[in-house]
Amino acid sequence: MLLLAACAELPPAPDAFEFELTGRIAARYRDEASSGTLAWRHRAARDDVLLSSPFGQGLARITRDGEAVTLVTGDNKRYTAADAETLTEQVLGFRLPLRGLADWVRARPAADVPAQAAYAQDGRLLSLEQHGWRIEYTSYEGARPKVLKLNYPGLELRLAISEWK
Repeated sequence: MLLLAACAELPPAPDAFEFELTGRIAARYRDEASSGTLAWRHRAARDDVLLSSPFGQGLARITRDGEAVTLVTGDNKRYTAADAETLTEQVLGFRLPLRGLADWVRARPAADVPAQAAYAQDGRLLSLEQHGWRIEYTSYEGARPKVLKLNYPGLELRLAISEWK
């Protein structure tokens, strides 16, 4: 996938982030597989994401300011697009509908389109289908998801969240 380098840490967080999480991510696209770590800070108008190798080397820094999204690689290649879907198409060669991701990691459907959801008796989300994705919630820590499996045609992502802030 992307072999990129960036700073190993995100800059200090402003006070108003809706959530911050860190964890491990694994991706499989067709016959390729990769894994690494993820540090993500989110609020309505801004995202800061740092992807690192399993050994801690920065792979990519992705920022969203409003709708504009920028990805910076280790060799300082800069990709900018009007939205995350256009950026994924530009960098990866295919368009990923990522609009719901900030809601999905919080175990809720995105509000912008209909979704099919299955819930456990305790109210926890077990699975969700939205934007062409199928999301399975395999583990929780309290009310927050701990392990998610996200499937999109030809692509599988696994996210194991180690810390929520």
